[in-house]
Amino acid sequence: MSDTSRGPRRPGKPYRRPKKDPVRILAFDALRAVDERDAYANLVLPPLLRKAREKGDFDARDAALATELVYGTLRRQGTYDAVIAACVDRPLREVDPPVLDVLSLGVHQLLGTRIPTHAAVSATVELARVVLGDGRAKFVNAVLRKVAQADLDTWIERVAPPYDEDPEDHLAVVHSHPRWIVSALWDSLGGGRSGIEELLAADNERPEVTLVARPGRATAGELLGEEAAVPGRWSPYAVRLTEGGEPGAIEAVRDGRAGVQDEGSQLVALALADAPVEGRDERWLDGCAGPGGKAALLAALAAERGAVLLAAEKQPHRAGLVAKALHGNPGPYQVIAADGTRPPWQPGSFDRVLVDVPCTGLGALRRRPEARWRRRPEDLDGFAPLQRALLRGALDAVRIGGVVGYATCSPHLAETRAVVEDLLKQHPDAELVDARPLLPGVPDLGEGPDVQLWPHLHGTDAMYLALIRRTG
Repeated sequence: MSDTSRGPRRPGKPYRRPKKDPVRILAFDALRAVDERDAYANLVLPPLLRKAREKGDFDARDAALATELVYGTLRRQGTYDAVIAACVDRPLREVDPPVLDVLSLGVHQLLGTRIPTHAAVSATVELARVVLGDGRAKFVNAVLRKVAQADLDTWIERVAPPYDEDPEDHLAVVHSHPRWIVSALWDSLGGGRSGIEELLAADNERPEVTLVARPGRATAGELLGEEAAVPGRWSPYAVRLTEGGEPGAIEAVRDGRAGVQDEGSQLVALALADAPVEGRDERWLDGCAGPGGKAALLAALAAERGAVLLAAEKQPHRAGLVAKALHGNPGPYQVIAADGTRPPWQPGSFDRVLVDVPCTGLGALRRRPEARWRRRPEDLDGFAPLQRALLRGALDAVRIGGVVGYATCSPHLAETRAVVEDLLKQHPDAELVDARPLLPGVPDLGEGPDVQLWPHLHGTDAMYLALIRRTG
């Protein structure tokens, strides 16, 4: 029985088994999981790396290279697709997805890393022989040799339309974002070429790991004793790991006294906690608490003031994650599985309410680069009714004189200001509170009273926050 995948052998030339490269095979496996199962790389990659280390195949340099290959390929997928399309004789949709994944890994090594050209081509062709067979490996070899004839800037000149003719499509190809997302982000920024270019470029940078020291349980000073740790830019509880690192290896993180939390997320919780309220300040609510980062910080801040946090999350398994994040909090708290649009609590029960609503996640594309290729404009219509219902529920839950924080990890105007403006039109008993003074030291916060954070301006995810006081 012949192995046709190997192709015809040359007379007198023995068959050579392909060399298995554990780093590139792992990167390929991660990309296939992202493509086939709609998995997220930040969830798929860590267990793959852990298993490889346990088998003894990997050291720290191997893990770093595999991580770069996966994330770099996903971030620049749009650009690389345009380059590959110029080098094949068929539409990309007719190229088998596993072949396209191997090609993309090879193109990233050629155009996005310092790996020498010969090594990038030969290693990718060997990978193709292992995972695809000899026949398709020849196709991969032919395409990569065409790609290798020019550098990234030259390819972009060839495949991107001129900015003057089609600015959005030009930026979409150059910065590897779908055109509709480029347009939406540009609208949110308020125009201007430099700002959108800086934002799109920031989306393609590898974000630092940011930790939060949970008040009453850990201090930023303790975390600063870790290797390559530096203070956060804005939050007094934030510490950045400038060289990546494994947060799970840090004792305070393992114990739950600290956690991984983007600084923008910390700022949202801190602003709500510091917003002025009239009268008592005893009962706080996180109405969309999963997976628990903001809730853990809010619960710790509440404990310092003698207040109690109720953390509510609709999905029971996510409520379990919240309970894990809050375990060990120095003061009383409660975690329940509950729907903020049909709440079990009485109206006007709380002094402070946070709703970090489900959204498209366009503010975290640097952390989840694959999300940009999965989201569609019509997704906004699916989220809109829920976002409005949760904000109405939050306003009902807060007492007169209390404050609601409406947050999203998306800067899309349809998920931010449009939602808040609709609420204010329907509720004359609500008013916006200027959130900017509650983020002391943070620059470039715009005209207010709401706040939009940006990766290129603040080094955070693109978190949005509006603070709303109930007046009657």
